[in-house]
Amino acid sequence: MASPKLHSVMIMLTIFIAMILMNVMIVESKTWCQVRSSATGPALQNALNYACSNGADCGPIQPGGSCFNPNTLQSHASYAFDSFYRNKGQNPSACNFGGLATIAVTDPSYGQSKGAYTSIAKPQRKNFIQYTTKPQYK
Repeated sequence: MASPKLHSVMIMLTIFIAMILMNVMIVESKTWCQVRSSATGPALQNALNYACSNGADCGPIQPGGSCFNPNTLQSHASYAFDSFYRNKGQNPSACNFGGLATIAVTDPSYGQSKGAYTSIAKPQRKNFIQYTTKPQYK
């Protein structure tokens, strides 16, 4: 039978290891929903419209918004998809968009939008982009 001192050390070691594992799981749970590099065209545009119409905060990707540039369909869709994904509690099924999106483990934000993806929680504005005509992307 182990001594009480050894028993206490084992309990403390178990707690310490559990805390480390929990921290690793928290770090690994940082995920983002982003557009697949192969996604283009009308299907991507329709998916962007869907995300912006169903809970994504698309204000920052509108003209003059903090994440408008780069003004590309893929960039705007990635932002909208991630906003939608976060609004749905980061449920993996909320990051599909007909196979146009994927879950990433690295922060896809850059430029003026650096960190914007991590600050998306729930929609703060009801504004959304509704592309009724084909936008001009570079």
